[in-house]
Amino acid sequence: MSVDKDLSPADFADSANFAAMTPRKIVEELDRYIVGQDKAKRAVAIALRNRMRRQRLPEDIRDEIAPKNILMIGPTGVGKTEIARRLAKLCQAPFIKVEATKYTEVGYVGRDVESMIRDLMAAGLAMVKAEMQVGVKEEADRRAEERLLDLLLPGIKRPDEPVFGGAAAPGQTQAVPEIPAPTDSREKFRALLRGGKLDAREVEITVQGGGPSLEIFSGNQMEEMEVALGGLSNLFGGKRKKKAVSVAEARRVLAAEELDKLVDPERAAEEARRRVQETGIVFIDEIDKIANREGRSSGGVDVSREGVQRDILPIVEGSTVSTKWGPVDTAHILFIAAGAFNVSKPQDLIPELQGRFPIRVELEALTAGDFERILTEPKSSLVKQYTQLLSSEGVELEFAPVAVSRIAEIAAAANAATENIGARRLTTVMERLLEELSFEAPSMAGVKVTVDGAYVDSRFKDFAERQDLSKYIL
Repeated sequence: MSVDKDLSPADFADSANFAAMTPRKIVEELDRYIVGQDKAKRAVAIALRNRMRRQRLPEDIRDEIAPKNILMIGPTGVGKTEIARRLAKLCQAPFIKVEATKYTEVGYVGRDVESMIRDLMAAGLAMVKAEMQVGVKEEADRRAEERLLDLLLPGIKRPDEPVFGGAAAPGQTQAVPEIPAPTDSREKFRALLRGGKLDAREVEITVQGGGPSLEIFSGNQMEEMEVALGGLSNLFGGKRKKKAVSVAEARRVLAAEELDKLVDPERAAEEARRRVQETGIVFIDEIDKIANREGRSSGGVDVSREGVQRDILPIVEGSTVSTKWGPVDTAHILFIAAGAFNVSKPQDLIPELQGRFPIRVELEALTAGDFERILTEPKSSLVKQYTQLLSSEGVELEFAPVAVSRIAEIAAAANAATENIGARRLTTVMERLLEELSFEAPSMAGVKVTVDGAYVDSRFKDFAERQDLSKYIL
């Protein structure tokens, strides 16, 4: 199967991707970052694989296959958000995380649910632009360098600027433009510029000025106005102003301007919209907070909760949302909702919304054994993070296995005795454990520190003696 040049490596119809990204391989990749939660990993792997399968079907059948949205149920800090985020990174799909509690029913002050699709489109556009800019970065840097030389050498023509002769003599044609040889001064300055010897020099560049602040608009009013006008920045951001900056900063600003010029905005927006519609992922967190709890009155705030659910419903079912980059069809966007549901239940959501999340996965609470694995196994584990951080100061940090076990036990005990915040408790415990070392690290270059069981017990003496966890609670 041939691959369109305009498509990214994330194109799910690509044969190589289809062969490589099997559900088993997807789960293995997620295992590199997330410990446990095998059921949730299998569910999202199958959902992703089904999207890839759909892309390989004839168009008439493909349009009929809706995504199998997922509802994740489990306490905070067990990996719900991380699973969705890693899934999006794995398939290079536009992704956003939103909190259901930030939205209000239509007619109330606040953000309406359609803004999540606008945010997703903005994320997709940023992704596409970044990819397109890679191919033109060299040309953008070249143009920025020429502009910088123009600023450093005012009045000296560029080597590629044509020089025209005077008026043609009677009976002769006008002289053709000549390209002068590069001037010695310009080439000398170019060498100095490339060598970084002019970075501290100050130049004056023209930059985009900020437009007036529109404080009278908020929430829906601002978003609707921006969509209607195709972007407020285009209306008020046209004014430019001069600013004195260093050559190093000017190079960065001018290169960014040239990158923007070299990327076709219409083509980028069209590709971003295609990706959002076909591969976009929206993670809706805290959906349990907008559920009507059984036995509660249906007045007041509960009406607003149900109203938000009813506003979300058409977005999840499939509708067209207006954005400043054009209309976006949400029919094939994958929605992953999550909530602890420790007070309300999934059944407290309106039936129509429940039906739009056919796959339900319960995530398990994390144990001390899980914490021990989280500390060491993931690619970016906390032990690796703190080891690398202190290595920047010249301190060699090493964790003994018994110390990792003790840290995991303390975090699990703190969660059991107080609010269970899952793996986030490990960061609190690690910060407490390494507080003194992190403070003194600048004066300990060349020192090797081994964190063993005794070191952990000395830092958590209150816990060892009285099981006092009050100091380690967020």
